[in-house]
Amino acid sequence: MIELSTGGAAPAADLIKDTTEAAFMADVITASKEVPVIVDFWAPWCGPCKTLGPILEDAVRAAKGAVRMVKLNVDEAQMIAGRLQIQSIPTVYAFHDGQPIDGFQGALPASEVKAFVDRVVKAAGGEAPGDALAEAIEAAEEMLESGAAVDAAQTFAAILGEDPAHPAAYGGLVRAHVALGDLDQAEAILNGAPAEISKTAELEAAHAQLELARQAEKAGPVADLMAAVEADPGNLQARFDLALALHAKGKVQDAVDQLLEIFRRDREWNEGAAKTQLFTIFDALKPGDPIVLNGRRKLSSMIFA
Repeated sequence: MIELSTGGAAPAADLIKDTTEAAFMADVITASKEVPVIVDFWAPWCGPCKTLGPILEDAVRAAKGAVRMVKLNVDEAQMIAGRLQIQSIPTVYAFHDGQPIDGFQGALPASEVKAFVDRVVKAAGGEAPGDALAEAIEAAEEMLESGAAVDAAQTFAAILGEDPAHPAAYGGLVRAHVALGDLDQAEAILNGAPAEISKTAELEAAHAQLELARQAEKAGPVADLMAAVEADPGNLQARFDLALALHAKGKVQDAVDQLLEIFRRDREWNEGAAKTQLFTIFDALKPGDPIVLNGRRKLSSMIFA
Protein backbone atom coordinates (compact mmCIF):
# COMPACT_ATOMS: atom_id res chain seq x y z
CA MET A 1 0.00 0.00 0.00
CA ILE A 2 1.21 3.53 -0.74
CA GLU A 3 2.13 5.22 2.53
CA LEU A 4 0.46 8.62 2.80
CA SER A 5 1.81 11.16 5.26
CA THR A 6 -1.32 12.62 6.80
CA GLY A 7 -0.26 13.61 10.27
CA GLY A 8 -2.66 12.35 12.91
CA ALA A 9 -5.08 10.28 10.86
CA ALA A 10 -8.61 9.76 12.10
CA PRO A 11 -10.13 6.28 12.31
CA ALA A 12 -12.36 5.57 9.31
CA ALA A 13 -15.46 5.27 11.49
CA ASP A 14 -14.93 8.78 12.87
CA LEU A 15 -14.28 10.58 9.59
CA ILE A 16 -17.81 11.98 9.21
CA LYS A 17 -20.36 12.52 11.94
CA ASP A 18 -23.27 14.71 12.99
CA THR A 19 -22.82 16.93 16.01
CA THR A 20 -24.92 19.14 18.24
CA GLU A 21 -24.45 22.47 19.95
CA ALA A 22 -23.68 20.68 23.20
CA ALA A 23 -21.07 18.40 21.58
CA PHE A 24 -19.48 21.09 19.37
CA MET A 25 -16.61 21.75 21.79
CA ALA A 26 -15.61 18.08 21.94
CA ASP A 27 -16.31 17.16 18.31
CA VAL A 28 -14.71 20.23 16.75
CA ILE A 29 -12.55 22.40 19.02
CA THR A 30 -10.93 19.61 21.02
CA ALA A 31 -10.82 17.11 18.15
CA SER A 32 -9.13 19.63 15.86
CA LYS A 33 -6.05 19.55 18.10
CA GLU A 34 -5.44 16.01 16.81
CA VAL A 35 -6.51 16.35 13.17
CA PRO A 36 -8.22 19.18 11.22
CA VAL A 37 -12.00 19.18 11.44
CA ILE A 38 -14.18 20.51 8.62
CA VAL A 39 -17.59 21.69 9.77
CA ASP A 40 -20.52 21.73 7.36
CA PHE A 41 -23.16 24.17 8.60
CA TRP A 42 -26.42 23.15 6.95
CA ALA A 43 -30.21 22.95 7.38
CA PRO A 44 -32.80 20.44 6.12
CA TRP A 45 -34.60 23.10 4.04
CA CYS A 46 -31.41 24.24 2.24
CA GLY A 47 -31.23 22.97 -1.35
CA PRO A 48 -27.56 23.87 -2.00
CA CYS A 49 -26.67 22.11 1.27
CA LYS A 50 -28.00 18.85 -0.16
CA THR A 51 -25.77 19.33 -3.21
CA LEU A 52 -22.62 20.27 -1.32
CA GLY A 53 -22.86 17.71 1.48
CA PRO A 54 -22.15 14.54 -0.52
CA ILE A 55 -19.36 16.29 -2.49
CA LEU A 56 -17.70 17.39 0.73
CA GLU A 57 -18.06 13.92 2.25
CA ASP A 58 -16.40 12.32 -0.80
CA ALA A 59 -13.48 14.75 -0.59
CA VAL A 60 -13.03 14.06 3.12
CA ARG A 61 -13.05 10.30 2.56
CA ALA A 62 -10.54 10.71 -0.27
CA ALA A 63 -8.19 12.45 2.18
CA LYS A 64 -7.73 9.05 3.87
CA GLY A 65 -8.02 10.27 7.46
CA ALA A 66 -6.08 13.51 7.07
CA VAL A 67 -9.22 15.44 8.07
CA ARG A 68 -12.53 14.79 9.80
CA MET A 69 -15.91 16.23 8.90
CA VAL A 70 -18.65 17.29 11.29
CA LYS A 71 -22.16 18.28 10.18
CA LEU A 72 -24.10 20.81 12.23
CA ASN A 73 -27.76 21.68 11.65
CA VAL A 74 -27.87 25.46 12.24
CA ASP A 75 -31.60 25.35 13.03
CA GLU A 76 -30.63 23.40 16.15
CA ALA A 77 -27.46 25.35 16.91
CA GLN A 78 -28.38 29.03 16.86
CA MET A 79 -25.83 29.99 19.49
CA ILE A 80 -22.88 28.46 17.59
CA ALA A 81 -24.12 29.91 14.29
CA GLY A 82 -24.36 33.37 15.87
CA ARG A 83 -20.95 33.14 17.51
CA LEU A 84 -19.31 32.21 14.17
CA GLN A 85 -21.43 34.78 12.30
CA ILE A 86 -22.97 32.21 9.97
CA GLN A 87 -25.19 34.44 7.82
CA SER A 88 -25.98 32.07 4.97
CA ILE A 89 -25.75 28.37 4.30
CA PRO A 90 -24.15 26.21 3.30
CA THR A 91 -21.10 27.55 5.10
CA VAL A 92 -18.03 25.43 5.68
CA TYR A 93 -15.26 26.13 8.19
CA ALA A 94 -12.07 24.17 8.81
CA PHE A 95 -10.68 24.10 12.34
CA HIS A 96 -7.14 23.23 13.44
CA ASP A 97 -5.75 23.52 16.96
CA GLY A 98 -9.12 24.85 18.06
CA GLN A 99 -9.17 27.76 15.60
CA PRO A 100 -10.84 28.28 12.19
CA ILE A 101 -8.14 28.28 9.47
CA ASP A 102 -10.15 28.30 6.23
CA GLY A 103 -13.69 28.27 4.93
CA PHE A 104 -16.15 29.08 2.17
CA GLN A 105 -19.84 29.75 1.55
CA GLY A 106 -22.15 28.28 -1.05
CA ALA A 107 -22.13 25.05 -3.04
CA LEU A 108 -18.84 24.60 -4.91
CA PRO A 109 -17.96 22.09 -7.65
CA ALA A 110 -16.12 18.93 -6.65
CA SER A 111 -12.75 20.18 -7.94
CA GLU A 112 -12.88 23.28 -5.75
CA VAL A 113 -14.04 21.31 -2.74
CA LYS A 114 -11.12 18.91 -3.18
CA ALA A 115 -8.73 21.88 -3.45
CA PHE A 116 -10.19 23.26 -0.21
CA VAL A 117 -9.66 19.95 1.61
CA ASP A 118 -6.11 19.72 0.26
CA ARG A 119 -5.39 23.26 1.54
CA VAL A 120 -6.66 22.34 4.97
CA VAL A 121 -4.48 19.22 5.09
CA LYS A 122 -1.39 21.17 4.05
CA ALA A 123 -2.12 24.05 6.43
CA ALA A 124 -2.15 21.52 9.27
CA GLY A 125 1.24 20.21 8.22
CA GLY A 126 0.01 17.08 6.49
CA GLU A 127 0.31 15.89 2.94
CA ALA A 128 -2.67 15.66 0.61
CA PRO A 129 -3.11 12.13 -0.81
CA GLY A 130 -2.94 13.53 -4.33
CA ASP A 131 0.59 14.78 -3.61
CA ALA A 132 1.71 11.43 -2.26
CA LEU A 133 0.22 9.62 -5.24
CA ALA A 134 1.91 12.04 -7.62
CA GLU A 135 5.25 11.22 -6.01
CA ALA A 136 4.49 7.51 -6.30
CA ILE A 137 3.61 7.93 -9.98
CA GLU A 138 6.89 9.73 -10.58
CA ALA A 139 8.81 6.96 -8.84
CA ALA A 140 7.01 4.27 -10.85
CA GLU A 141 7.74 6.10 -14.10
CA GLU A 142 11.43 6.22 -13.18
CA MET A 143 11.36 2.47 -12.52
CA LEU A 144 9.74 1.85 -15.89
CA GLU A 145 12.23 4.08 -17.69
CA SER A 146 15.16 2.30 -16.02
CA GLY A 147 13.87 -1.11 -17.09
CA ALA A 148 12.42 -2.21 -13.74
CA ALA A 149 9.04 -2.97 -15.28
CA VAL A 150 8.00 -5.48 -12.59
CA ASP A 151 8.60 -2.98 -9.78
CA ALA A 152 6.84 -0.29 -11.81
CA ALA A 153 3.82 -2.53 -12.35
CA GLN A 154 3.60 -3.28 -8.63
CA THR A 155 3.80 0.41 -7.77
CA PHE A 156 1.18 1.41 -10.31
CA ALA A 157 -1.10 -1.35 -8.98
CA ALA A 158 -0.62 -0.08 -5.41
CA ILE A 159 -1.56 3.43 -6.51
CA LEU A 160 -4.74 2.07 -8.07
CA GLY A 161 -5.48 0.46 -4.71
CA GLU A 162 -5.56 3.99 -3.27
CA ASP A 163 -7.29 5.63 -6.24
CA PRO A 164 -9.02 3.10 -8.55
CA ALA A 165 -9.66 5.74 -11.23
CA HIS A 166 -6.19 7.30 -11.41
CA PRO A 167 -5.50 7.81 -15.15
CA ALA A 168 -1.70 7.99 -14.83
CA ALA A 169 -1.59 4.82 -12.74
CA TYR A 170 -3.88 2.95 -15.14
CA GLY A 171 -1.89 4.04 -18.15
CA GLY A 172 1.37 3.25 -16.39
CA LEU A 173 0.22 -0.24 -15.45
CA VAL A 174 -0.70 -0.93 -19.07
CA ARG A 175 2.67 0.36 -20.29
CA ALA A 176 4.50 -1.70 -17.67
CA HIS A 177 2.88 -4.89 -18.96
CA VAL A 178 3.69 -3.84 -22.51
CA ALA A 179 7.32 -3.47 -21.44
CA LEU A 180 7.15 -6.94 -19.91
CA GLY A 181 5.84 -8.32 -23.21
CA ASP A 182 2.55 -9.37 -21.61
CA LEU A 183 0.37 -7.73 -24.22
CA ASP A 184 -2.78 -9.71 -23.47
CA GLN A 185 -2.68 -8.62 -19.83
CA ALA A 186 -1.98 -5.05 -20.90
CA GLU A 187 -5.02 -5.12 -23.15
CA ALA A 188 -7.18 -6.63 -20.40
CA ILE A 189 -6.16 -3.86 -18.00
CA LEU A 190 -6.82 -1.22 -20.63
CA ASN A 191 -10.26 -2.64 -21.40
CA GLY A 192 -11.10 -2.70 -17.70
CA ALA A 193 -10.41 0.97 -17.10
CA PRO A 194 -13.31 2.98 -15.63
CA ALA A 195 -15.39 4.67 -18.32
CA GLU A 196 -14.75 8.14 -16.92
CA ILE A 197 -11.01 7.90 -17.62
CA SER A 198 -11.09 5.83 -20.81
CA LYS A 199 -10.53 8.88 -23.04
CA THR A 200 -7.83 10.54 -20.97
CA ALA A 201 -4.43 11.32 -22.48
CA GLU A 202 -2.75 8.77 -20.20
CA LEU A 203 -4.91 5.91 -21.45
CA GLU A 204 -4.73 7.06 -25.06
CA ALA A 205 -0.93 6.95 -24.77
CA ALA A 206 -1.07 3.47 -23.26
CA HIS A 207 -3.38 2.32 -26.05
CA ALA A 208 -0.96 3.69 -28.64
CA GLN A 209 1.98 1.87 -27.03
CA LEU A 210 0.00 -1.36 -26.95
CA GLU A 211 -0.93 -0.98 -30.61
CA LEU A 212 2.70 -0.37 -31.56
CA ALA A 213 3.77 -3.41 -29.55
CA ARG A 214 1.22 -5.56 -31.40
CA GLN A 215 2.61 -4.27 -34.67
CA ALA A 216 6.16 -5.06 -33.55
CA GLU A 217 5.24 -8.72 -33.17
CA LYS A 218 4.55 -8.85 -36.91
CA ALA A 219 7.41 -6.63 -38.10
CA GLY A 220 9.72 -8.03 -40.76
CA PRO A 221 13.54 -7.98 -40.87
CA VAL A 222 14.90 -4.44 -41.12
CA ALA A 223 17.71 -5.39 -43.51
CA ASP A 224 15.38 -7.04 -46.01
CA LEU A 225 12.90 -4.19 -45.94
CA MET A 226 15.66 -1.59 -46.25
CA ALA A 227 16.94 -3.42 -49.33
CA ALA A 228 13.45 -3.46 -50.83
CA VAL A 229 13.07 0.31 -50.34
CA GLU A 230 16.50 1.02 -51.78
CA ALA A 231 15.67 -1.13 -54.80
CA ASP A 232 12.36 0.68 -55.35
CA PRO A 233 11.95 3.98 -53.41
CA GLY A 234 8.36 4.22 -54.69
CA ASN A 235 7.35 0.96 -53.01
CA LEU A 236 5.35 2.60 -50.23
CA GLN A 237 4.19 -0.65 -48.70
CA ALA A 238 7.79 -1.75 -48.22
CA ARG A 239 8.63 1.66 -46.79
CA PHE A 240 5.67 1.45 -44.40
CA ASP A 241 6.70 -2.05 -43.29
CA LEU A 242 10.24 -0.72 -42.82
CA ALA A 243 8.88 2.01 -40.55
CA LEU A 244 7.12 -0.62 -38.42
CA ALA A 245 10.28 -2.72 -38.22
CA LEU A 246 12.44 0.27 -37.31
CA HIS A 247 10.05 1.27 -34.53
CA ALA A 248 10.04 -2.30 -33.24
CA LYS A 249 13.84 -2.05 -32.92
CA GLY A 250 13.57 1.19 -30.96
CA LYS A 251 14.62 3.40 -33.87
CA VAL A 252 11.69 5.77 -33.43
CA GLN A 253 13.16 8.76 -35.27
CA ASP A 254 14.05 6.61 -38.29
CA ALA A 255 10.52 5.19 -38.32
CA VAL A 256 9.04 8.69 -38.25
CA ASP A 257 11.32 9.77 -41.11
CA GLN A 258 10.12 6.88 -43.27
CA LEU A 259 6.48 7.67 -42.56
CA LEU A 260 7.00 11.34 -43.35
CA GLU A 261 8.56 10.32 -46.66
CA ILE A 262 5.50 8.21 -47.48
CA PHE A 263 3.25 11.17 -46.69
CA ARG A 264 5.41 13.44 -48.84
CA ARG A 265 5.16 11.05 -51.79
CA ASP A 266 1.44 10.23 -51.44
CA ARG A 267 -0.49 11.53 -48.45
CA GLU A 268 -3.57 9.51 -49.39
CA TRP A 269 -1.75 6.20 -49.79
CA ASN A 270 -3.60 3.32 -48.13
CA GLU A 271 -6.28 5.67 -46.79
CA GLY A 272 -3.75 7.95 -45.11
CA ALA A 273 -1.97 5.11 -43.30
CA ALA A 274 1.27 7.04 -42.89
CA LYS A 275 -0.43 9.96 -41.14
CA THR A 276 -2.41 7.60 -38.91
CA GLN A 277 0.74 5.72 -37.94
CA LEU A 278 2.56 8.95 -37.20
CA PHE A 279 -0.20 10.03 -34.82
CA THR A 280 -0.05 6.64 -33.10
CA ILE A 281 3.67 7.09 -32.53
CA PHE A 282 3.21 10.66 -31.35
CA ASP A 283 0.46 9.61 -28.92
CA ALA A 284 2.71 6.93 -27.43
CA LEU A 285 5.47 9.45 -26.68
CA LYS A 286 5.49 12.28 -24.16
CA PRO A 287 4.02 15.50 -25.66
CA GLY A 288 7.29 17.39 -25.23
CA ASP A 289 9.49 14.72 -26.80
CA PRO A 290 11.66 16.28 -29.56
CA ILE A 291 10.60 13.50 -31.94
CA VAL A 292 6.98 14.53 -31.44
CA LEU A 293 7.63 18.26 -31.73
CA ASN A 294 9.80 17.99 -34.84
CA GLY A 295 7.61 15.34 -36.42
CA ARG A 296 4.42 17.35 -35.97
CA ARG A 297 6.14 20.45 -37.34
CA LYS A 298 7.33 18.64 -40.47
CA LEU A 299 3.95 16.99 -40.98
CA SER A 300 2.15 20.32 -40.61
CA SER A 301 4.47 21.98 -43.13
CA MET A 302 3.57 19.28 -45.66
CA ILE A 303 -0.15 19.50 -44.96
CA PHE A 304 -0.27 23.27 -45.38
CA ALA A 305 2.32 23.56 -48.12
